[in-house]
Amino acid sequence: MKYVPIPVDMLAVGKPLPVDVWGPSGQLLLRKGQPVVSAEHRDKLGAHQASSTESDALAWQRSYERMVHTLLRQGMEVDAVAKQPMPSEIRESDYVVVKQMQGGWLDLQEVLRGILYQGGLAINPLQRLAGIEKKTLVLVQADPDDCLFALFQALADDSLGYCATHALLSAVVCELTAQKLGLDALQRQSLARAALTMNVGMARDQDSLARQSSKPTAWQRKLIEEHPIKSVAILQAFGLDDPDPLDIVRWHHTPDSPAAAPDTLVSRRLLNLADSFIARMAARKTRSALSPVSAVKAMVMGAKGETLGLGSAMAQAVGFYPPGTYVRLLNGEVAVSVQRGERANTPWVVSIIDKEGMPISRYVARETTSTTQSIATPVNSESVRVAVNAEKVLRAREKIPR
Repeated sequence: MKYVPIPVDMLAVGKPLPVDVWGPSGQLLLRKGQPVVSAEHRDKLGAHQASSTESDALAWQRSYERMVHTLLRQGMEVDAVAKQPMPSEIRESDYVVVKQMQGGWLDLQEVLRGILYQGGLAINPLQRLAGIEKKTLVLVQADPDDCLFALFQALADDSLGYCATHALLSAVVCELTAQKLGLDALQRQSLARAALTMNVGMARDQDSLARQSSKPTAWQRKLIEEHPIKSVAILQAFGLDDPDPLDIVRWHHTPDSPAAAPDTLVSRRLLNLADSFIARMAARKTRSALSPVSAVKAMVMGAKGETLGLGSAMAQAVGFYPPGTYVRLLNGEVAVSVQRGERANTPWVVSIIDKEGMPISRYVARETTSTTQSIATPVNSESVRVAVNAEKVLRAREKIPR
C-alpha cells in the first residue's frame, strides 16, 4: 500500500476527517469520521507523519480544489482562501479514476456514442467519460485547428452517427470560446463535461431525428423538451454529484431561467449557443445544413447584452469558416478550410475542386487574404462530392508559416 503525507497544518480542529489516517508504515492513527480534537492532537499527528492512501489523497485534493474554486467564485479574497483548512467532505465522484483514452477523434466518438446510447446501463461510465473529457482537452490544447477540422468533417458524415459528434464538437467549441473569454480551468472542465453529456437522455433518438425525413412528431417534440431533466437523472445515476455540470445540463435549453450565479449563467449560455450553432450546421433530411456564416448570423441575431458578447466570442474562436467546412473562392475553385486565420473571415484553405469541377490531387494551403484567392461564398458539405484526404491536409498545414 502506498501512503501519501497529509497536509497536517491544514486540518481543522473539531471537524471530522473524510479519510482514514495512517502512519507511513501502515498503522491506523485515526478513523474516517473522527475529528482532530485539539491543536496538540494535530501536532501529534504531524509528529507521527500522518498519511492517507493514494486514492484518498487524490480524491481529497480534488475536493480541496473544488472548494477553492467555489470560494473564489463567491468573492472571497485570495489571502483568505489560502488560509482555509482541508474540506471535511469528499464526493464519490472525486474518487473516479480517469480511464486513459487512446487514439484520435473517431476513437473518442465511438466510445462516447456507446456510453450515450447505453445511458443508465453503461458500465463504469464516469471513468470513461472522465477519460474522454481529459483526452478532448489534451487534443484541443495540442492542435485546435485539427480538432475543428476532424469534427466538422465528421459532422457531415451521417454514417458516423450524429449524437456523439455533436457532443464532442460542442465541447471543443465551448472550450475554445471559454479560453478566449478567460474562464478558469475548473469552470471550463464543468462546461466540457456538460457538453459531452447534455443529450444522454435522448442520444438514440437524436440520431434517429437526424436521419428522419419528416418533421418531429408531437412525442418527439416532447422528448426534446424534456430530455435535459432525463439527462440529469441519468448522470446522477452514473454517480455524478458535481452540481455545476448538472446545472448546466439541466438548463442548457433555457439558460436564463432560473436565476444563477454569473459564471454558471455564462456556462449555460455558452453551451446553449454551441448546441444551437452546431445543430444548424448539421444537414437533415428535411433541410440543408446552414453555412457557418449563416449559423453565426442566426446565433447573434436578436441576441442582446452579454449573450451577444458570448456569441461574438464564439464566432471569433472558431471563425466564420471553421476548419473542416467548405468555401468557393473567387477564382472558381472549391476549397476546404484547414486552419483559422488572423481574422475570422480569412482562414487558410486547400483547394480540392478546380473551376472546371475536377478534383485537385495536389494539396496546397493558401491564405484567403489575397484578392485572387479570397472567399466568394460558403459551400454546403452535401454538394461536395470529393473526399478530403486528412493526411494530405496535415502535410499541407505543416507548410503554413508559423
